[in-house]
Amino acid sequence: MQARQAAQAGLEGWSAALRSICGQFETQLAFSRSLFIGEISAQSHSGLTMAHLRTNAGLIARNRLNTDRDDDRHCFLISQRSGFSQISQNGVNIQLSPGELLLMDSIGSCEITPFGLIEHASLHLPREAVDKVLPGQRKFGKVSSACASGRMLHLLVDQLCREPEGHNANEERAALESAIIALLAPALARAGDDGGVAEALQGSNLRSYVQKIIDESLTQPNLSPLNLAQRLDISVRHLYRLFEEQGDSVCRYIQRARLQRSADDLSNPVLKGESITAIAYKWGFTDSAHFSRAFKKHFERSPKDYRASALQGVA
Repeated sequence: MQARQAAQAGLEGWSAALRSICGQFETQLAFSRSLFIGEISAQSHSGLTMAHLRTNAGLIARNRLNTDRDDDRHCFLISQRSGFSQISQNGVNIQLSPGELLLMDSIGSCEITPFGLIEHASLHLPREAVDKVLPGQRKFGKVSSACASGRMLHLLVDQLCREPEGHNANEERAALESAIIALLAPALARAGDDGGVAEALQGSNLRSYVQKIIDESLTQPNLSPLNLAQRLDISVRHLYRLFEEQGDSVCRYIQRARLQRSADDLSNPVLKGESITAIAYKWGFTDSAHFSRAFKKHFERSPKDYRASALQGVA
């Protein structure tokens, strides 16, 4: 009972802080309340306000039917610090990978869909100033890395994220804000301009890229062929073919990779105090019985026996 009350307080505290910092957003859970992670804070970096968010929520949405309640003072320059997510605004969907930047408007409906646990840093920019460099243009899109302005903007935001909280430097604030906004116009990629990394790769190069994305996403329980195909902007059939050409399947690759990561943790003496179930959940398994069966089939011994053998003789 106490755990349930604490989890509820955590969700309610998260929701209140989210609305206070970012506006009228609602949160839908991907898991039970007890598994929910939600942390958010507003910090000052060189005088600029930045929201730092960490969560495994299923959906964070703002659906403005009553537009007079919108706070239209800001645009948000979002830096994906870790994990993967999709951000949708006014019918346009954009996928974000670690290190990518996106400009989002403060008005209109929008949805943030985390693919597992994510971290965002969201820089508040005055909407009036952004509108001057993007007059009449939609204020939603990914910041390109293909041009010098975009690369400079990535470096500048990354440096701001690393600045210690409380370093106000108000004399720098106006100059930094002006520089960031000025770089937006040439750096903002319109939907479809980049074409995506997957579109530029073919054959074994594309398969290697997909495997890299999978390896970076194993902790996400909802990792699936459909999720991957949507993230890469390719068809599910195309994704399947990439692995079938090597006599493999995408689902088998995901499971093998998860089992190997789990085995690595089970044989790590530093993690000998961590439960087998916790390790399985860490690498994306959601059913401990299924994990045990799959592990025994792959390694020909149970997770418990595998750990005992690997740690034999370790103090």
